[in-house]
Amino acid sequence: MAVIGFGLIGKKHAEIIDSNKDITLSAIVEPDQSLRKDINFKCKIFNSIEELLKLDKPDGVVIATPTPLHLDHAKKFVSHNIPVLIEKPIGNKVSVVEKFLNYSDKKSVPVLVGHHRRYNNIISTAKKTIDSNLIGKIRSVISTCWFYKPDHYFDKAPWRKKTGAGPVSVNLIHDVDLLMFFCGEISSVQAITVPSFRGYENEDLASVIFEFKSGAIGNMSVSDSIVSPWSWEMTSKENSDFPFTAQNCYLIGGSEGSLSIPDLNLWKHKDNQDWLNSFKNKKLKFRYNDPFKQQLVHFSNVIKKKEEPKVSGYDGLNALKVVEAIQNSANKKKIIHI
Repeated sequence: MAVIGFGLIGKKHAEIIDSNKDITLSAIVEPDQSLRKDINFKCKIFNSIEELLKLDKPDGVVIATPTPLHLDHAKKFVSHNIPVLIEKPIGNKVSVVEKFLNYSDKKSVPVLVGHHRRYNNIISTAKKTIDSNLIGKIRSVISTCWFYKPDHYFDKAPWRKKTGAGPVSVNLIHDVDLLMFFCGEISSVQAITVPSFRGYENEDLASVIFEFKSGAIGNMSVSDSIVSPWSWEMTSKENSDFPFTAQNCYLIGGSEGSLSIPDLNLWKHKDNQDWLNSFKNKKLKFRYNDPFKQQLVHFSNVIKKKEEPKVSGYDGLNALKVVEAIQNSANKKKIIHI
């Protein structure tokens, strides 16, 4: 496999590939000299995708470049019949993503999207619990995604200050994907966004109300300028770079019980559903795993034609449709139907 882009997430992918005895890190493409100096792998290093393709043909490629470049870069590999794993979001415009996926379909080249949380055992356990009807019919979901990104995070990569790189696209899209994974498709959204208080082009705070096709209602809040223990990063133990707070970031309420995530506490009344009845609580068992590692093992199996994509380009497109609707709703100050 080759990795395109050696920023924060590209470096992580390269480390995981390099540590897997069944996968060879064949090349890294990174034109930025300030990032290239940190590459310490025994692989080829190229300035451009064109230079890579002239000298090598990897079996698969991870696209970890800035979001506006995702599809242009991915298409260069799809045109050479090379499967791609594109970091989320798959792109920044629904119509452009649709054209790209039509092209990849015609070429019959697998396209995966890096919504890596789907590979986390916490998420698979929650999904199994919901599908087993243990909380009954889902009525409402709440998602909180609050954290404070320091100024140097933006200064190191100025594209993060631009329109389309705010927490709605970069962070909330993870939560959108997961809640659709749990609850089905979203039919409408109503959103409010607040411009960055640091003066960047994008938003730094958003609140969203949305409706699922099932009739359930959801509430989401996201900000990259709030000091808080309530986000997936702080609560899931998924990434050791973040402090663990032992809190929750998702609440899923059903007609027969409720589930908090990621601590996986299942709450039900002891007898029948009655607010005067006492509760029984059960902490669901799961084993911590590294979803990034699992994602790349899966990608390898897709390349070998042993598995079908778990998170396809169309899953990435569906999440992007919701994010685009959120942005349109905030701009137009009205409900957007998807």
